[in-house]
Amino acid sequence: MTKFRFSVGPWNVHEGADTYGPATRKTIPIEEKFKKFAELGFSAVQFHDDDAVPDINNYTEEEIKEKARELKKTLDKYGLKAEFVAPRLWMDGHTVDGGFMSTSKEDRDYAMWRAYRSIDIANELGTDLVVLWLAREGTLCAESKSPVWATKMLIESINKMLEYDPKIRICIEPKPNEPIDRSICGTMGHVMAISAATIDPSRVGGNLESAHAILAGLDPAHEIGFAMAMGKLMTVHLNDQNGIRYDQDKTFGVENLRAAFNQVKVLKENDYGSHGEYVGLDVKAMRTTRDEDSYKHLENSLKIFKALEEKVERFDYDFQKKCVENRDFEALEMYVMNLLMGIDQAGR
Repeated sequence: MTKFRFSVGPWNVHEGADTYGPATRKTIPIEEKFKKFAELGFSAVQFHDDDAVPDINNYTEEEIKEKARELKKTLDKYGLKAEFVAPRLWMDGHTVDGGFMSTSKEDRDYAMWRAYRSIDIANELGTDLVVLWLAREGTLCAESKSPVWATKMLIESINKMLEYDPKIRICIEPKPNEPIDRSICGTMGHVMAISAATIDPSRVGGNLESAHAILAGLDPAHEIGFAMAMGKLMTVHLNDQNGIRYDQDKTFGVENLRAAFNQVKVLKENDYGSHGEYVGLDVKAMRTTRDEDSYKHLENSLKIFKALEEKVERFDYDFQKKCVENRDFEALEMYVMNLLMGIDQAGR
């Protein structure tokens, strides 16, 4: 039995369209997704503001709240919670040059409107967590904006959110590049610095996504551990990544099983989840996947995570201690590999 609770976003079950090709699968209604998520064993759903309220720009503030209340009833129907709400700023015409750090004041004001509406939706859905994926917050042209000014704009925007609602928590999901080439907040270290500069650092933390750490040339388990050491890991998005390429959101553990093992290990060793945190999966179906297999990547990610959790349970800390004392790291590495391969210490 796993000790963790899992969350997933509706965007992880999608139609298969990408930059170089059209959709390959049919659209699945969101309630049908909720039903399947519950059947698979997920406890919560991650939302963008316009997942919760489609066509959000067309409604008044009160209409948005009412639609969020209706969504809450649907979640309740399947025994699901809302983990967080995130303003989706990168898809709107107002955010071509970024949202919070756009060079246009009108567009910055629009970004704040979406951020405030995300907080309203979060309150109606019963969550106090708002996630910021700063997709276009940086530069495509290095000289187009000062990184000093842009960083201050981000801090100012987060302060406005903290002032708007005294209970809301702001969780930054760092990413070093893509769709922009120079991010303002690219790693968990950047998140910690931004948090410290806000008016209430206790309510600002981070969400580590495995693939984003790999894109920065960093180890996901170490980024998780760094945030946990600071008391700042509010959630995680686990997936996998084939090197420093585009953001792939692959099934958790399929590219580097040892790296996945260490992510599970650091979470388990440090009692992640004891304050209500979820293990979020941000894995997307391959474009080649057929309609009838639309959820297989989620099933596989859960299976791999739980199998690695069992491996962590069996990890021999006494043997580890002996290896460390003797500086016999070759023996320790081989022990880990044997553990992952299902080979006992005698080599069987």
